[in-house]
Amino acid sequence: MSCFPSQRASSQILLTPENTQRMDRVMAPILPMVMERAGMMAARTICQHVRPCRVLVACGPGNNGGDGYVLARYLAERGWPVSVAALQPPGDDTLAGMMAQRWSGPMVAFTVEEAERADLVIDAVFGAGMNRPLSETVEQFFAAARQIIAIDVPSGLDGATGACKGRVAPCLMTVALIRKRPGHLLEPGRSLCGEVICVDLAIPSAVMAEVEETRLWENGPTLWNLPAQKADDHKYKRGVVSLCGGAAMHGAALFAFEAARHVGAGLVRLTVPDDSALLYRLASPAAIVDTLPLEEALEDERRHVWVCGPGLLSEEVERTLPLLQCANRRIVADAGALSWAAGRPELLQGVSVITPHMGEFLRLFGPCEESRLEAVRQASKRLGAVIVLKGADTLIAAPDGRVSINVHATPALAVAGAGDVLSGLVGAFLAAGLPAWEAAAAAVWIHGEAGRRAAAKKGGWIVPEDLFGELGAARHAASEAREGRVF
Repeated sequence: MSCFPSQRASSQILLTPENTQRMDRVMAPILPMVMERAGMMAARTICQHVRPCRVLVACGPGNNGGDGYVLARYLAERGWPVSVAALQPPGDDTLAGMMAQRWSGPMVAFTVEEAERADLVIDAVFGAGMNRPLSETVEQFFAAARQIIAIDVPSGLDGATGACKGRVAPCLMTVALIRKRPGHLLEPGRSLCGEVICVDLAIPSAVMAEVEETRLWENGPTLWNLPAQKADDHKYKRGVVSLCGGAAMHGAALFAFEAARHVGAGLVRLTVPDDSALLYRLASPAAIVDTLPLEEALEDERRHVWVCGPGLLSEEVERTLPLLQCANRRIVADAGALSWAAGRPELLQGVSVITPHMGEFLRLFGPCEESRLEAVRQASKRLGAVIVLKGADTLIAAPDGRVSINVHATPALAVAGAGDVLSGLVGAFLAAGLPAWEAAAAAVWIHGEAGRRAAAKKGGWIVPEDLFGELGAARHAASEAREGRVF
């Protein structure tokens, strides 16, 4: 099975500011046509989502401002009352200057009063590549606006990281040119962009090839391919998932067990201390519980995928994880395993996937000076394992530099035990034969989809047990989405 996404995943590729700058250089001879189309398509998108109203287009001196001048012209041609406020006039010999000269409508001052007067302010001041703080003038201008629609990204938002360069005003909508940027998905940018709508600029395929080698995607079903059910399936073909259960905290391991079972694993087994076996059996009559010493359990070569950490104390991890590593098993390490290795991430070398939240990540690897995106990418390379950095914008990073960003989830998943469910899903997809990065990305998306379905039925508030009954439907939804039938 290929370790790289299919060509159908190209629409989920994320553009970084560096990608965009490289494309602009390659497209230099046709850039005026591209800018004209960008403004036209942005205007069309706005007309599809907003009723005609008094519009003020705020333009900067660069290409983002050039898009704004074009957009203003197309809105005016449709009969909208449009004015333009220039933060700084573009140079006459620039592309933005060319577009500004084509604007014959009213120009107004870039002031708070003008922003307050408009029903809608369109932000075409700074694009995704801005790397300096916003001026107080710009901050106050957008803070005074009633509603804002941004072109590319909201001004002051770092398109590469989602970080804010000053006080960034929240937007009703963001019109993303060509494809989304990481900053549209990464917090706090995600919460400031409003609805993000991509517009197609009909970029030549030779130019798009300049960014097709990117290793950054929005997570979704076209990035991975879960095995379908077949007539000759049997439990061992679908995969065996084994879990290490602890003596004191049984619930976490049982959450992972039930998750793997409900999402399609062929066989799920719990290896637990002898004096705890009865509790596990009583908690779930379906549980296959064994009390074999781990060394003996590892003699069964069919048990090649293990989940280690949920519900385990550090001393229990010490007795189990090194044995799994020495046996070259595919290991999902979470919870107790991450606490055991805090400050010593090298202890986790040899595992396939780890699933920390930000607190666990910082305890493992120490403070990070770079963005979360770059930090998880470097940590994955250092550890040689896939890292799922959980959060509202979960990052799935591979040692070779690939990262997918998952926002297909729900705040309802912010409950104890939801992470244990995720660990079981990763284990199930590893057992099904997926490579580690794909298994982790699929698990995160399906976890999010199950959470959304459960929350819709429960009024937005769920417990981990609510996820189990939604996992089969979530997996089916992923297959449908991959075939282009939904989403």
